[in-house]
Amino acid sequence: MALAAKLQLRQSQSLVMTPQLMQSIKLLQMTHVELERFIDDEIERNPLLDRAEPRDDAAAERRRQDGSEPISTGGEQPDADAPWSAAAMSEKLDTSLENVFPDDPGVVQRLGPDLAAQWKSVRGANGSAGAEGFDIDDMAAAAVTLHEHVGEQIAFGLADVGERMIARELADGLDEAGYMRADIDEMAARLGVERTAVLHVLGVCQSFDPPGIFARDLAECLALQLARNDRLDPAMQAMIDNLDLLARRDFRTLRGLCAVDEEDLVDMMAEIRRLDPRPGLAFGGGNVDTIVADVEVRAAADGSWTVELNPETLPRVLVDQVYFAQVQCRTEALAEREFLAECLQSANWLARSLDQRAKTILKVATEIVRQQDAFLVHGIRHLRPINLRTIADAIGMHESTVSRVTANKYMLTPRGVFELRYFFTAAIASADAGDAHSSESVRDRIRQLIDEEKASEVLSDDAIVDMLRENGVDIARRTVAKYREAMNIPSSVQRRREKRALAAAAR
Repeated sequence: MALAAKLQLRQSQSLVMTPQLMQSIKLLQMTHVELERFIDDEIERNPLLDRAEPRDDAAAERRRQDGSEPISTGGEQPDADAPWSAAAMSEKLDTSLENVFPDDPGVVQRLGPDLAAQWKSVRGANGSAGAEGFDIDDMAAAAVTLHEHVGEQIAFGLADVGERMIARELADGLDEAGYMRADIDEMAARLGVERTAVLHVLGVCQSFDPPGIFARDLAECLALQLARNDRLDPAMQAMIDNLDLLARRDFRTLRGLCAVDEEDLVDMMAEIRRLDPRPGLAFGGGNVDTIVADVEVRAAADGSWTVELNPETLPRVLVDQVYFAQVQCRTEALAEREFLAECLQSANWLARSLDQRAKTILKVATEIVRQQDAFLVHGIRHLRPINLRTIADAIGMHESTVSRVTANKYMLTPRGVFELRYFFTAAIASADAGDAHSSESVRDRIRQLIDEEKASEVLSDDAIVDMLRENGVDIARRTVAKYREAMNIPSSVQRRREKRALAAAAR
């Protein structure tokens, strides 16, 4: 058999993930904040990209409808040149900010360099006074961190240099909740000091603010706060030493260990609840990002729902074709022309991807509103059990696309702000062969049944199952227990103990 080279033609299909396609997929699942950062990076890299100025037509129309902005009637407008106009009075009285602090070299001599620099920064980059270019957040002081707060107290609370060094090591071992997680023996060996010296400094640090800081466990944290309030008596110490019994609501055993009656035990429990189990979080919270809804749903006049994209979450970019034409005419090098062509292609693709992302989000949100119309009208009890495939089949998209669109996106409805994933719940069969029930609506029914129970008639999981089945919900006992635990609701035994203790204290 002879061996020879041959040419063969084959036709096959394959899915190729181009960089542009991968970028479009990533844009779908990005949050509003992540998308803004991505666009800022692209504008910095691509000279042909620029942000479009926000259009305030819709906002102005809403303000006019709300009555917060005057509506122009087309009548005679006030004459700016009239002797009683604001402009004329300001010119006559010479009270403009430019006349008070003129922008000339002499202002530095009159005000001083520091004050002049502050005045120019307030006036803004455009040289005119006003709110443009001025952000009040730039004038706000930075939040004090837990480490900085503790460091100030170490500087004033400890005079010895060696003790300060140990205290700083202890401060480095604090977690965000204010607990000291470092090992005492390991720290003493590393610093070359006795264990008693480390414990002595730890005792001093535990007297710092906020109360409970530098504790090594929850019991010590609560004990430090009670000692600060002069409430760490033997009975309270016994309760602190048996927090596991308190978590299990074993009040009978606790009363015997603390040697108190039911009324005193309830008062002690109330005092424990007022303590802060994580005192360090007051300094470690940082800036909280406000949720901005991507989609807004409002009731229309004809009884339907109006679904719109939130303009604040729709970044608009412009491709500067004029600048591209100007630069291309003056560019002769091949590498520079290739760079410009690549920038133009990337900018056009990004603009199309953002437009396609907005259309996809609106399409998915519209279908969700159509499927969950009963929830918007009547509430959570009428939430339908749907999944990603239901929406994907209805709008003709792939299930993975719907999953990316609904990730970390929020919808503003008349009933509040909900994540898009909130509307996708598991289905629980109906006991009377009717429509299935949403797992979220069943959770709400379980919560309501438990809230309405009395101390003498605490419902067990089996009783809740029977009551739900009477209302047409076919659910297993283990499912009720799983939902109850997910909502941090204790068992019937623990609830009975707590309700009886509270009822006895009320008498």
